[in-house]
Amino acid sequence: MKKIGLVGGTGPESTIMYYKKLNTEIDKLTEGKAMPDIAIESVNFRRAWDYVSNAKYDSLTDYLAEKVNRLISGGAEVVSLTAITMHMVFDELSKRTDYPLVSIPKAVCEEVVSHGISRVGLLGTVFTMEQDYMKKDLISAGVQVCVPNEKERELIGKRIFEELEIGIIKESTLAELVDIINGMKEKDGIEGIILGCTELPLILNSDNCPVECFDAVDIHLKKLISLAMEGRNK
Repeated sequence: MKKIGLVGGTGPESTIMYYKKLNTEIDKLTEGKAMPDIAIESVNFRRAWDYVSNAKYDSLTDYLAEKVNRLISGGAEVVSLTAITMHMVFDELSKRTDYPLVSIPKAVCEEVVSHGISRVGLLGTVFTMEQDYMKKDLISAGVQVCVPNEKERELIGKRIFEELEIGIIKESTLAELVDIINGMKEKDGIEGIILGCTELPLILNSDNCPVECFDAVDIHLKKLISLAMEGRNK
């Protein structure tokens, strides 16, 4: 089985989720015979977020490249970021590393297209909703991507940063998010919603979403597991 390398810490809650699910899912798939070798290079979240907030994209790329190349030097063969927002520098980061990275947006696009959906909503950090890195693969595949209005985007970003990133889950926040999704269903005609932040699955899931839910973390994990187990001797 291939060793998995994760750039974690953006934020800590989602990194824990990745670590636990990779272990438990591969243990199940191998019927208790194997669990993966996993290496984690954890970033200073405050430092990384400062780079994002102040558009210091070269500094962010340098910082993440340092982490990725350490994972590769340590023998990781399946390597990925564990935060969607950090994918804003994915293309440049890929040029500065010695091994192909597993893209969250590309994995999500493949899943949405496989369901035959032509119009999908996107929730995430303000950067994810307003920039193109999570949308471009979908748009190229003919899928229309809709985002909440400016006030709603600001609210979602605030809830992610001030609550979900530090493990705070509130029923009031769930109600706000569901109202936003229902509004997009009525106004934009969305057929599904992408949870485009690795902390959003902490509060939203297929049981409480009013439209089909595409959990970027779950989709990405399945991709990582598939790649890690390729060629494994059974």
